[in-house]
Amino acid sequence: MKKNIIAALALSMVIFAACNNSGTKSDDGHNHDSAATAGEAMKHEAPSDESIAEIKPQFADVDGKVAASLKPVFDHYIHVKNGLAADNASEAAAGAKAMDEALAKVDKSAMTPDQQKLYTENEEDLKEHADHISKNGGNIEHQREHFVQMSEDVYALAKGFGGGQALYHDFCPMYDNNKGAMWLSESKEIKNPYFGDKMLTCGTIKEVIK
Repeated sequence: MKKNIIAALALSMVIFAACNNSGTKSDDGHNHDSAATAGEAMKHEAPSDESIAEIKPQFADVDGKVAASLKPVFDHYIHVKNGLAADNASEAAAGAKAMDEALAKVDKSAMTPDQQKLYTENEEDLKEHADHISKNGGNIEHQREHFVQMSEDVYALAKGFGGGQALYHDFCPMYDNNKGAMWLSESKEIKNPYFGDKMLTCGTIKEVIK
């Protein structure tokens, strides 16, 4: 346990350095990608599965039809996330459009009352953010603003229904003037959707839902 705590603290220090030093200027006046260097170090200090807190979905009785209809929603969310991390606003817009279409096909008929309550609490909000992101393929910063709340909504659904795969809850402490923002990832590898290439490795893994 002590080894895991020490490893987690060491990883946090590396990530903190990556977040704060990216794009800084040296004495020669040129920008040097410190985040990329720190990212290389992080590859050797990636947390083991045993050191990441694991949470189980709230609902253990999700109908197969419900799970199958929700899976594309999570998949297209990942599509949006990867587009933003790659600084590709057009790809993020395409993922959001597909996500909006997937939301319209979610099978709510087989949900329990508690499941329907959780889903409907997030459905309209998700549609709104997907709509904004899909229509702003030329404004990636606006897309990122809406991705913050989209991530919160998808996180709520993942905690309730599960995402059909392991989903890592990541957090960037630097976004929005250090207010921070979370996102979900299909991989342990940190690829920050809020800063893209500027600070691609900025972030920590909080937990995994599976």
